[in-house]
Amino acid sequence: MKIDQHWLSDAIRKPTPNCDQRIDPKDISLLVIHCISLPPGEFGNDYIDQLFANQLTRDDHPYFKEIYQLKVSAHLLIKRDGNCVQYVPFDQRAWHAGLSHYQGRERCNDFSIGIELEGCGQAAYTDDQYQQLAAVIRVLLAHYPGLSPQRITGHSDIAPGRKTDPGDTFDWQRLFSLLA
Repeated sequence: MKIDQHWLSDAIRKPTPNCDQRIDPKDISLLVIHCISLPPGEFGNDYIDQLFANQLTRDDHPYFKEIYQLKVSAHLLIKRDGNCVQYVPFDQRAWHAGLSHYQGRERCNDFSIGIELEGCGQAAYTDDQYQQLAAVIRVLLAHYPGLSPQRITGHSDIAPGRKTDPGDTFDWQRLFSLLA
C-alpha cells in the first residue's frame, strides 16, 4: 500500500463533491477516527457511499429523512471486511469533523484526515478493520510528516458532548499495539 497523488493505492476511489481546498495543504497534522453505519447498526450496503455522494434517498429508511440533505464526507472508509473506499484525496479538506477543536485549534477539518470505520460504536469492530486501519495509519505517518501516533484521536474527543464515535467498543490500546 502506498499513497500516490494523495490517493491510497489499495482503496476504491469514489470522489465526493463534499470537500474543498485546505487553507494550507501541507498542514496535515491530525488523524480523526469515526464510525458510521446506515441505517444505524446495519452494515454491508451502499448507503454510506450514497450519503457522501449526496444521493441518499430519504424514503429508503425512516432515519434517512433526518440526514439525506447533509453535506458530509470523510477521506476514507474502512468496511467491516477491511476493504477501503476513499472519497477525498488527503491534500483536500473532507467535511467530517464539523464544529470541533483539538489542542487549542478549532475547525479540525482544516488540518485533519478523517477515517470512518463501518460500525456503530456499540458493536465490536472486526479484526480486518483493525489490521487495515493500522496499515493505513502507518502509510499516512510515513507520507505526512505532521502526523504522529500522538496526534490520533476520536471524533468524540474533538467534538465532546456532540459526538460519541468511534464509541466505547473501539479498542485504542489494540490500535496502538498494532502501530508499535
